[in-house]
Amino acid sequence: MHSKLKQAGLIGVGILLGTALTLNYPAVAEREPEPLPIEDLRAFTEIFGKIKNDYVESVEDKKLITEAINGMLSGLDPHSAYLDPEAFKELQVGTQGEFGGLGIEVGMEDGFVKVVSPIEDTPAFKAGLKSGDLIIKLDETPVKGMTLNDAVKRMRGKPGTDITLTIMRKGVAKPITAVITRAVIKIRSVKHTLVEPDFGYVRVTQFQEHTGEALVSALNDLEDKNKGALKGLILDLRNDPGGLLNTAVGVSGAFLKEGELVVYTDGRTEDAKMRLTNTRENYLRPGEQDYLRKLPRWAKTVPMAVLINGGSASASEIVAGALQDHKRAIIVGTQSFGKGSVQTILPLNNGTAIKLTTARYYTPNGRSIQATGITPDLVIEEGTVSQSSEEKLDVREADLDRHLSNGNGDDNAAQKAKPGKSDKSGKPAGKEKPAADTKTPLKLEPGEIVSKQDYQFNQALTLLKGLNLLQRK
Repeated sequence: MHSKLKQAGLIGVGILLGTALTLNYPAVAEREPEPLPIEDLRAFTEIFGKIKNDYVESVEDKKLITEAINGMLSGLDPHSAYLDPEAFKELQVGTQGEFGGLGIEVGMEDGFVKVVSPIEDTPAFKAGLKSGDLIIKLDETPVKGMTLNDAVKRMRGKPGTDITLTIMRKGVAKPITAVITRAVIKIRSVKHTLVEPDFGYVRVTQFQEHTGEALVSALNDLEDKNKGALKGLILDLRNDPGGLLNTAVGVSGAFLKEGELVVYTDGRTEDAKMRLTNTRENYLRPGEQDYLRKLPRWAKTVPMAVLINGGSASASEIVAGALQDHKRAIIVGTQSFGKGSVQTILPLNNGTAIKLTTARYYTPNGRSIQATGITPDLVIEEGTVSQSSEEKLDVREADLDRHLSNGNGDDNAAQKAKPGKSDKSGKPAGKEKPAADTKTPLKLEPGEIVSKQDYQFNQALTLLKGLNLLQRK
């Protein structure tokens, strides 16, 4: 396992929807290859020749082969992709929490770039982009016909330069034009505050290389500000698109007992079968100091509520699922996105790489996350919408074309996991209806990281206070 995690030293955030990726070197390529379909390859060669000879314009061989590879991978599922040298480099740089661009997580829908989530405190966020926006033009160039990699390349650029986005938004009749100035995107992945005496709040916006250390620092700061141990903690994973797998193990490990299972994966090959427990070799990078040794003692036992919603994907679902299965936290909010497939980055000899789906994620109790997501213990719809996602993200993994099945022999699992029903562990999922107007945007006061008007947050805080009172009796 340790050697596998060493190979996974560059685990990256995808440019599609939130992902937890592993970087795997040629171990897979060394296996005995299956026989090639000779007749099909002959047909491919014949088509290649026809295009070379008869297409209306001359096309370079490299372009044809690259597009063939793109089509081969994109036809598998929404998350497998071919990465040219630039895209491969961007994938690695993005995990470090600093890169040039606009600051949005994006995917493709109907040939357009769809905003999955604007990243807080970035140019895109400040320009008012919302989850669900469709980008139809970049400057004067239509997006239709571009690959996602091409669109991302155009949106990234030298800090200080402008790009004009033309956007279609649900409920708005005319396209919206937004001129956004590119900047160096420095993502602060952990934010925290003492919401009131004895009760803390921590939000994880992405799972980056140093998110685990930042979480431990936040918990210690909360203890200092509270002048003692907390009696309740809210961990907010709403609209967190995911990130690094080993970081998800570390964040889970901050609240679980040493050695407890966080997540396991299952695929066709032995490399794809992993059991990631709360042990240092599963969350630390080579040579890294064990940051969990600096945790305050109360972190392992403090009553917890974890907030999730439809924008919580992949790594955030791993954390929520682990804490739920070990009965370490009460999960509050709405059904998560359902991104439960493993994308392994396989570098090639020419400086490119492929991002290939190689396994599915399962929670400690054996629940597949793929196309189902995590069902909250207490389902609470968003009474108001957070500033980081002013429009509810309606699309989920199960809605994507060619999405991978659940893997439990039940392709209708996503439809069965509805609010108010029990999940597969048999836990009842309660349901609360918001009292507030669902279209009222939240406004953060200066210095606030969570609004006092946030309905889901307030319900989670009330829940923790109630648990605290019960423990006193």
